[in-house]
Amino acid sequence: MGYEHGDEPPSNTSANRNFYEVMEARVGRRGVLMGGLAAMVTGLIGGSISGRPAAAQTRQSLLGFKAVPVSYQDKVVVPEGYRFQVLGVTGTPISGDMPASAPGANTGADQEHQIGQHHDGMHFFPIDGSSSDGFIVVNHEYVEPRFLHAEKPAYKGKPVGTYSVAYDAEGRRDDDEVRMEIAAHGVSVYRAARQADGAWAVVADPRNRRITAGTPVEISGPMRGTSHVQTRFSPDGLRARGTLNNCSHGVTPWNTYLAAEENWAGYFSNTDQIDQKPDLPREHARYGVSTNPKGGRFGWHLAMSEADEFVRFDASAKGASATDDYRNEPNTMGWMVEIDPFNPQAAPIKRTHLGRFAHEGVVFAPAVPGQPVVCYSGDDSRFEYIYRFVSRDAFAPGQTDGSILDHGTLYVARFDDDGGGAWLALAPGENGLTPENGFADLADILVNTRLAADHVGATKMDRPEWGAVDPNSGAVYFTLTNNVRRTPAQVDAANPRAANNFGQIVRWRYSGGDHTAASFAWDLFLIAGDASTSTMANGAALNEDNIFACPDGLWFDAQSRLWIQSDMGDIGPAYDGPLKPFGMNMLLAADPATGEIRRFMTGPWGQECTGVVTTPDGRTMFVNFQHPGAHATSAQFAAGDYGSGFPDYTGAVPRSATVVITKIDGGVIGT
Repeated sequence: MGYEHGDEPPSNTSANRNFYEVMEARVGRRGVLMGGLAAMVTGLIGGSISGRPAAAQTRQSLLGFKAVPVSYQDKVVVPEGYRFQVLGVTGTPISGDMPASAPGANTGADQEHQIGQHHDGMHFFPIDGSSSDGFIVVNHEYVEPRFLHAEKPAYKGKPVGTYSVAYDAEGRRDDDEVRMEIAAHGVSVYRAARQADGAWAVVADPRNRRITAGTPVEISGPMRGTSHVQTRFSPDGLRARGTLNNCSHGVTPWNTYLAAEENWAGYFSNTDQIDQKPDLPREHARYGVSTNPKGGRFGWHLAMSEADEFVRFDASAKGASATDDYRNEPNTMGWMVEIDPFNPQAAPIKRTHLGRFAHEGVVFAPAVPGQPVVCYSGDDSRFEYIYRFVSRDAFAPGQTDGSILDHGTLYVARFDDDGGGAWLALAPGENGLTPENGFADLADILVNTRLAADHVGATKMDRPEWGAVDPNSGAVYFTLTNNVRRTPAQVDAANPRAANNFGQIVRWRYSGGDHTAASFAWDLFLIAGDASTSTMANGAALNEDNIFACPDGLWFDAQSRLWIQSDMGDIGPAYDGPLKPFGMNMLLAADPATGEIRRFMTGPWGQECTGVVTTPDGRTMFVNFQHPGAHATSAQFAAGDYGSGFPDYTGAVPRSATVVITKIDGGVIGT
């Protein structure tokens, strides 16, 4: 365990309490928390906020499929009575001249019209309410250069590891390789439709497009036009280029898509020094911007041509002011980016009032006409926080657009020992966020969201990732994936385990269902693990039908089935660590009312199961598999063993893809 591909180094050095300390205080028995779960369950699991109806124990379960077993196979496994197909594979052409996937021959310009790499969050936007025709919008979290360039002389037959890239003798990178990597990031928007034979296919449409790490975008909200985002590209601070490391997503009540910018800091390099020591501004240091001259990832700023589109990833101070260089380029990242899937002329917009951090995604509470819009987001890094935004203006169906996210209040969560919690405002003059304490104004607070959250006393969490709101009960669920660096002295009530390999799911509700309320009540829905280390909401341990670890993706369907995806890292057949009993990453379904959970699907070697949604009728499900084969060693790569055969199984490099799942009898998924 430790770091997974794409993780940024922990950067929270504040003295704020962590979730394990809260949980420990709530149970009041340190010895039990360290040694077992029996007493910890009381008051933490399935408490008074479960929303379990009185008839929950007698009504029919929401889960009607037979659980699939733990898998160690390099294939996709779905339940009896289900089938699947593969769609939207990396390299699939969707726009322009529709350049076909041709490994070794494709250029960076081709990749700008092809589906990107490492699929993550996604949504299906129906056309005119259809469940057989619509736009799939999918994030591409990061890239694996050795798979993008596998047929090129600098990579083919060479011992190339994950994240490794080729430099020439002068330490420079090939321009087109860099352009291809930039283009394989971002978001794909493409039309997909069910054909006469029942299979789904990509459909050419003038609205199909790519938003990449180089696409011009607009900056909106409190950051727009401020000195924090002025660069050589945009001296007025109104625009930026690209979106990076797009993990999860959000879908707005006005039917647009929000792409999250998660672990973006490592793409930049800042080599500024004083007295031979790094000299990073706080808006770089608190987010983990690299001080390595080659950067923390791919060295894009070292492209041979030194073109402006590449050197912008060097965040060192080079000129007389910020408008002469790219010292502020990292400040243009870490936001939620709004995309209108139906309007290719509309520029992507960075909605800055939602805060700047490693956004995993954003989830909206049900929008109520005449009431503010409310949404939640997790900062996916160890010991970071969970946030809420409440709009200033009221929601008006048919009139409200994304500009409602430009005005309101951003809050951060504090979880208390007694099962309560509070939202702490990150606003000028509130909770000590004053110029005297180092926060000049709202823009200064937002560009330093993490520091503001540190200052107000938020609770440190175990990698808060995806969130989901039960459409029927209104309860909010968040995955806390894992945190192996949590020590016994750092435990709390919502983060109950030191060396937490397996993770948990926390949830909360409000009195009267009011998502704008200042306080909430919380418990744990699930503590993941094997039969001896886990507990479900109904008090039972996980078993052979549902043991899993590292909950990540989370989504509710219309019937309140909670779909849970695991991210145990790049697990392959040779793995022999603490996660071995769980096999390959998987998708599970849960019934929150009864606490029942069943394993629905497992994936191939090395992948992460991420991104899940159904068509409006619930009869077609889309799921992503990211980075198959990522566990392959450099020696395996040199020998032409790429770690997985998915999805082609022809000896070609593995590629991320979307899997389309249907019931053979045409029924609703999960029943």
